[in-house]
Amino acid sequence: QVQLVESGGRLVQAGDSLRLSCAASGRTFSSYSLGWFRQAPGKEREYVARISQSGSFTYYAGSVKGRFTISRDNAKNTAYLQMNSLKPEDTAVYYCAARAGSSSTLYGNYDYWGQGTQITVSS
Repeated sequence: QVQLVESGGRLVQAGDSLRLSCAASGRTFSSYSLGWFRQAPGKEREYVARISQSGSFTYYAGSVKGRFTISRDNAKNTAYLQMNSLKPEDTAVYYCAARAGSSSTLYGNYDYWGQGTQITVSS
């Protein structure tokens, strides 16, 4: 089992950069693939990025590809989402999620979730 805590969300301006962190408890962090998802008011939760257990493989939603970078440090039990060139449409609550096995774009496939961190991008 793993507990996840996101941090780093805040109000920023369009074009700014921000890095989110996802701190995990538990000794088996490296056995979980991770995903970042986001949910804007009145919208479905959507996939943003995912990373394999080792960190060797990363994948992105088309809307963030080239602007966001997902990474992880298994020694620190922490994952990151570096977000550059932020846009107002990136405004959402961002969630970190973990699952045993290969990463997935489907939020229903994840077993563990953080509480979320709010990012607001002003124009």
